[in-house]
Amino acid sequence: MFAAAHVQTALQLGKSYSGEMPFAQFSKAYFSTHKKHGSRDRKQILQLCYCLFRMGHTLLQWPDEQRMLTGLFLCSDAPNPLLAALKPDWNEKAGLPLQEKCLLAGFAGHELAIFPWTNELSEGINIKAFSLSHLRQPDLFIRIRPGHKNAVINVLETKWLEYKLIGDNSIRLPNGFKVEEHFVVNKQVVIQDLSSQRVGELFSLIPPAITKKDPFRIWDACAASGGKSIMAMDTFPKASLTVTDKRTTILHNLSERFRYAGIKNYHRFAVDLSEQEASIPQQDFIIADVPCSGSGTWSRTPEQLTIFDPAAIPAFSLLQRKIAGNALKKLLPGGYFLYITCSVFSQENEENVDFLLKNNSLQLIRQSVINGAEDHADTMFVALLKKS
Repeated sequence: MFAAAHVQTALQLGKSYSGEMPFAQFSKAYFSTHKKHGSRDRKQILQLCYCLFRMGHTLLQWPDEQRMLTGLFLCSDAPNPLLAALKPDWNEKAGLPLQEKCLLAGFAGHELAIFPWTNELSEGINIKAFSLSHLRQPDLFIRIRPGHKNAVINVLETKWLEYKLIGDNSIRLPNGFKVEEHFVVNKQVVIQDLSSQRVGELFSLIPPAITKKDPFRIWDACAASGGKSIMAMDTFPKASLTVTDKRTTILHNLSERFRYAGIKNYHRFAVDLSEQEASIPQQDFIIADVPCSGSGTWSRTPEQLTIFDPAAIPAFSLLQRKIAGNALKKLLPGGYFLYITCSVFSQENEENVDFLLKNNSLQLIRQSVINGAEDHADTMFVALLKKS
């Protein structure tokens, strides 16, 4: 009875969402004015909403309730109370392979067209794997900061916590793991998606002749929360760092994060690089994690699958070109420029790199898609360029 009512509430909540804010904020505001729902009710209602979002553009001709219950079935790796209450015959089969579950739900697996804009994708993206990745929330990842590996691993081992070490310093954790209850966040570990951590692999392509300069100047031009700045300083601890963003509130939060991280040798200020260049010295290394569609992260925010308008892609591309163009004015000859997006669209990725190469004295060192789908992580694009 309660589960059926949750379906109706979830359908109402989903239909009323228009994308003016992240769905997490929108639903929080809804529940604050509908206090009859307890914590368990809210959790189940949200689960149903997200299951509908994760269906993306699949079977749009079906009624929303049918699509929602099908999404719940496809997103369930094991039997669970909500599925048992709503579709008991499916619940016991929740662990079956996806193709078999599709047939049980009444359609063929090839009809599972969750992500429809496949013609817009960057080269190197596995279309099927990327589309199906939206059925699952990405895992939680942390990066161990220098000097803290033994302590971090010791905590995980002595407390019998579930984890997987990836490479030297990346750790996969279950979703819902309370990192702050076990570690000093930003001091011992940084919460950072695995693909974002792998951006740091391109740091090693900058030759020592550049990185050992005194000072070696790094500018994080679209710093946001500062995750890549911290990673850069962990790699180049003697560097002189400048961080900018157009949002002053973001920069304030970044300063708090840096305080815990022990980063003191830096300068920060707000600047909108889409409108003007920054008043800073010439730089040796510029990191530009530019604003984008965020399409490589939609398995975290699957509501975007239902509200995104592909007509917005050219506008993102133009914005990125403006930001990159103004940032490049501050790059020293022989310096390196790291262009980053969390987009899967070629207009925001390879096409922009081609534009930068044609309109600046640059050479391409490496560009690639960081495929996160198989690792249950985000998908990103990176390109490292050198100024002649």
